[in-house]
Amino acid sequence: MRTAVKRVAVIGAGIIGASWAAWFLSRGLEVVASDPSPDAPDLIRRMVAGAWPGLLQLGAVPGANPEGWRFEADPAKAAAGADFVQESAPERLEIKQTLLARIDAALPPEVVIASSTSGLLASRLSEFCRHPERVVIGHPFNPPHLIPLVEVVGGAKGSAEAVAAAMTFYRAIGKHPIEIRKEVPGHLANRLQAALWREAIHLVAEGVASVADVDAAISEGPGLRWALMGPHLTFHLAGGEGGMEHFLHHLLPAMESWWQDLGDPKVDAALSARLVEGVAEEAGGQSTRDLATARDAALLRLLAARRG
Repeated sequence: MRTAVKRVAVIGAGIIGASWAAWFLSRGLEVVASDPSPDAPDLIRRMVAGAWPGLLQLGAVPGANPEGWRFEADPAKAAAGADFVQESAPERLEIKQTLLARIDAALPPEVVIASSTSGLLASRLSEFCRHPERVVIGHPFNPPHLIPLVEVVGGAKGSAEAVAAAMTFYRAIGKHPIEIRKEVPGHLANRLQAALWREAIHLVAEGVASVADVDAAISEGPGLRWALMGPHLTFHLAGGEGGMEHFLHHLLPAMESWWQDLGDPKVDAALSARLVEGVAEEAGGQSTRDLATARDAALLRLLAARRG
């Protein structure tokens, strides 16, 4: 598979695709973007301009050019000549299958096509492709121009070479790729998020705490540790000098009893209204744009602190 990447085709230039474009540009790559929306070029322009100061802070490569992109409405034409393709079309299987088949037909077989899908299976996405072995999942976390994680999944049809090439590429541009060795709906991180949110909703539904206090229970507590290390290493430290072995022996039984009490909420209209009302109260009148701006500024400070 091709590993020397100079030009990336960003197919699907909504919020995720435009954010990807900003990161690729900051890494000194040429970007060709495509999207059916006539508003897409303006969105890319605004996303890149807004993200660029932070990208400079994160260490954009010398000579990185925020204007180093062009737009091509036809996805096949946008993909032609690319060394790597990052697809970020809407999360609908039939749309992605058709789109990926068009891209696949426009490229030599050694070019990796990575999908940003948050939960679809790679083997389903590539069903109509002539070269399904080069189609992988390259799932970022929002916003991709700030969050390091990229989940790479080859699935039942993706080749080991394509997975390795994608891992090499993402690592070379400053991301933290992880390989998901077995394809499952939602990949890995989203499944972990879904499990936590299910219990968070259950606790609200049962009147254990307000929406704001459930959120604070994470952001003011374990979420701070999770920004530094994951659950296994966190509990390894919780075991003291004995580490994970001591934790499993002494503390796991209590946790297993909590597992038995976890909820399975049914989000009906009434519970939906409670969640919407609770989030609105927690937001305190701030718009989603205000919240995202504050989040991104804090992410930059956190990333800088982690680099330390």
